[in-house]
Amino acid sequence: MRQNSAFFRLRTAMTDLDAGSARPPIFDTDLARFDRDVIDASQHQPILVDFWADWCPPCRALTPVLERVIAQQAGKLQLAKIEVDDGDNMKLAGRYGLRGFPTVLLFVRGEIVGRFSSAKTEPWVREFLSEHIELA
Repeated sequence: MRQNSAFFRLRTAMTDLDAGSARPPIFDTDLARFDRDVIDASQHQPILVDFWADWCPPCRALTPVLERVIAQQAGKLQLAKIEVDDGDNMKLAGRYGLRGFPTVLLFVRGEIVGRFSSAKTEPWVREFLSEHIELA
């Protein structure tokens, strides 16, 4: 009976993971999960990656802009947030040659197809996206 119970919990958890691939449109990630959360996931859906820092005023200004744009896209695009001062996350900034924050990278099919730095307006971000991916 105990084995069946454990099997049921494992099967339920795996089903939840499969069905739960529908990650929230905005999520935090880090160095350890980056390849899975961004590179692999961008094979199925474009992912914006916001490299930000808590001490950075332009980062705080850009956050609500990105959140509104993602909300308007209704599941066509996701936003991964990476706090560069948390743990080993600065290594990701080094991997992609980032020199300042915020920097936003757009991944499609595992590749960077666009990038920008500093705070931007909502119309600017929408135009940036329309130049790189089809969201209609």
